[in-house]
Amino acid sequence: MPNATFGEASCSVAASGLVEVRGARENNLRDVDVSIPRNALVVFSGVSGSGKSSLAFGTIYAEAQRRYFESVAPYARRLIDQAGVPDVDSIDGLPPAVALQQQRGASNARSSVGSVTTLSSLIRMMYSRAGAYPADQPMLYAEDFSPNTPQGACATCHGLGHVYEVTEALMVPDPKLSIRERAIASWPPAWHGQNLRDILVTLGYDIDRPWKDLPKKDRDWILFTEESPTVPVYAGFTPAETRAALKRKTEPSYMGTFTGARRYVLHTFANTQSALMRRRVSRYMEGKLCPTCHGKRLKAESLSVTFAGVDIGQFMQMPLDQLASLLEPISQGDFSAHAGGGKANKEATRRDRADRAASGRAVHAVSPDVRRTSALSEEKRLAAQRLASGVMSRISQLRGLGLGYLTLDRATPTLSAGELQRLRLATQLSSLLFGVVYVLDEPSAGLHPSDSQALYDALDRLRDGGNSVFVVEHDLELMRRAQWLVDVGPEAGERGGKVLYSGEPDGLRDIDESRTALYLFDKVPPPSGQERQASGWLELQGIQRHNLKRIDAKIPLGILTAVTGISGSGKSSLVAQALPELMMLQLGHEPEDDAVETGAADGPTVIETTGGHLGGDVDAIQRLVQVDQKPIGRTPRSNLATYTGLFDHVRKLFAATPDARRRRYDAGRFSFNVAKGRCETCEGEGFVSVELLFMPSVYAPCPTCHGARYNEATLKVLWNGKNIADVLRMTVEDAREFFGDEDAIARPLQLLKEIGLGYLRLGQPATELSGGEAQRIKLATELQRSQRGRTLYVLDEPTTGLHASDADRLLVQLQRLVDAGNTVVMIEHDMRAVAQADWVIDVGPGAGDAGGQIVAAGTPKQVARVKRSRTAPFLAEELARAG
Repeated sequence: MPNATFGEASCSVAASGLVEVRGARENNLRDVDVSIPRNALVVFSGVSGSGKSSLAFGTIYAEAQRRYFESVAPYARRLIDQAGVPDVDSIDGLPPAVALQQQRGASNARSSVGSVTTLSSLIRMMYSRAGAYPADQPMLYAEDFSPNTPQGACATCHGLGHVYEVTEALMVPDPKLSIRERAIASWPPAWHGQNLRDILVTLGYDIDRPWKDLPKKDRDWILFTEESPTVPVYAGFTPAETRAALKRKTEPSYMGTFTGARRYVLHTFANTQSALMRRRVSRYMEGKLCPTCHGKRLKAESLSVTFAGVDIGQFMQMPLDQLASLLEPISQGDFSAHAGGGKANKEATRRDRADRAASGRAVHAVSPDVRRTSALSEEKRLAAQRLASGVMSRISQLRGLGLGYLTLDRATPTLSAGELQRLRLATQLSSLLFGVVYVLDEPSAGLHPSDSQALYDALDRLRDGGNSVFVVEHDLELMRRAQWLVDVGPEAGERGGKVLYSGEPDGLRDIDESRTALYLFDKVPPPSGQERQASGWLELQGIQRHNLKRIDAKIPLGILTAVTGISGSGKSSLVAQALPELMMLQLGHEPEDDAVETGAADGPTVIETTGGHLGGDVDAIQRLVQVDQKPIGRTPRSNLATYTGLFDHVRKLFAATPDARRRRYDAGRFSFNVAKGRCETCEGEGFVSVELLFMPSVYAPCPTCHGARYNEATLKVLWNGKNIADVLRMTVEDAREFFGDEDAIARPLQLLKEIGLGYLRLGQPATELSGGEAQRIKLATELQRSQRGRTLYVLDEPTTGLHASDADRLLVQLQRLVDAGNTVVMIEHDMRAVAQADWVIDVGPGAGDAGGQIVAAGTPKQVARVKRSRTAPFLAEELARAG
């Protein structure tokens, strides 16, 4: 393995020592030996699936964590999610490690930007100790300013900021239908719903009259009653037969208990373990701003206290950029605005009143001119300055990472994985740790090139603070800035797992095997766009959502469009939310949402609907497909083979063999989810969990089937010499060769291979797949459909998590979709991908309130010349590289 020697610039790096990894075999790593300098910025590069994360996270970080936990009390270990023991011979020179990985935010809507960054605690202390109180109010504790405590929460909404109603209009969307025709949409489907209808017949209600013609008293009782009478039910009887049976006191089919429609919705939402059921009933719950606290989540006494003239509810709802302006004078010792004066707090109050008036809510916010305590004591002035300075310092870190558009009360479920990781990075920058290895997973994900410099500077500050910064990254510019590069490959999966190079970045130029070198040193020019002409236009008119304020946008049809803009500019609100929502309504479908999956357990997230409408050539689109990076399944039973549907064809092949016919095995026998064919010890999982008390649980191969998932009888059936378990162990590439003559199986496998997923195993659990892998599997599943054109595809940052070579392969597939007569719209930060689009829409120019406008629209060359665009200079540079 080539190893570059340290140059003069890295002598200090060498002197600080090395992390020596010997015999790493985690996942696809092949007995890897590598030496990595400490106190340096080190980038791990390589194609997707090459093994770089297995080396950085699965080996180095996991071993550092294991060693640390050996010093922790055994009981405490049970409370911590541990990475497990890596498969490695030895690692020497390894300091303690902190991992900042790509992961979605907690599903609890009470988790916010403020809580993730720990700023909420500091701000509560600031209001408690240094706030301006009404003259007759005693001092409150910090807990009184938290919506998550009984002391601070608004009694009406319990600290959520919203109340939830279940109304007749929501539960009965079509009052022209009768109850028998399922007018009460919120009732359960199938037998349970039929049971409730039969009970109503027994109770004497007419279930065949249109809902709107029923007496209001009857409608209200059926929907809103808290009573739950138990009555005889005559299943299958007509209303007349039921009345006769009741009169004769005939023995009923069973005794049924009635549940009102609203009660069913609320009880199901609160108690069901099924995410699907919770999501279903949440559609009949309407979230409204709390009439008591107006969304500020706190009791009135807490909201009567101000700091810099604003209450804590207003404070948490202001963008970080605005908070910096508000706090700067106080942190410098200027207290003129603190008790109620000043431009910033007056503007906050004016906006608060305007928002209330616009929404029809009562205008009774705490005003800055409420009688306050007399001039601040010296003690309070000192506390105010110190606390404001502490908050300012944290806010500066966040703004420096391009997150100034966020508000502190922004719920973490609404953040992207990249935003969440940068929040955690800012927290680490404030912690001032020394001698730590920071392991980061693609910190540039979701970041516009104009914001990248701030990220690079942050990583440099971590390193300069005496730490080692190990970054798994695809960003070429970050590789060029690194002091050390570890390139893993050459390919993915079983064809990867080798360290091709470990040394200073420039030395990678001479490594012929490296796919990274081709792109890092511009040996592969980016493909140019095809400059197709639009076949029509979709017109988004008067769009209002988040920071989009009545904007108009035109989406070209029949071509590939890239939507660009800095983080928080409004591009996702426009393309990933407003466009699909309005298109679904146009197509006659109910817009889908993740209200429950991303909401709190104690109430659905309030879904913001889109204002405006869709016009233009809407009839040219017959179908909408959103291809996102959400998991293709939430359990190990879901995998690539089952999601794409190719496993159905595989099972049919096995069921058609002479051996299977003789044993009378059907296709279900070859499913590991069906009792008759699977191993009963592990129930088709292939592994069993071994509890080790104070240590992390270990998953071991099933002692009966040894990981095969099936019982012995099922495994005896062979197709071309392989049993069904052998097939699931195959990689996509191997399976493509094995099933070469079976078109229904070979075609999706070929697409998966072309899209860069040839290294994945067919039975690889969905839980092991990255967001980028999940998105490409969805795209391959879509590509295998017979293309009839007239479909609108919406993709949210499809190149995130992809090596430049994999991104190029992905773009080839997207171009194929367009060539088949479809329209593809993608949100994208990668300028190499943007340069290959036919049309670019740039949103901005800034983030939050400074964004939300269409800055430029045109071909890549046209947008690259727009001076107001933050994207233009980077796109121009990429186009110049393409020649």
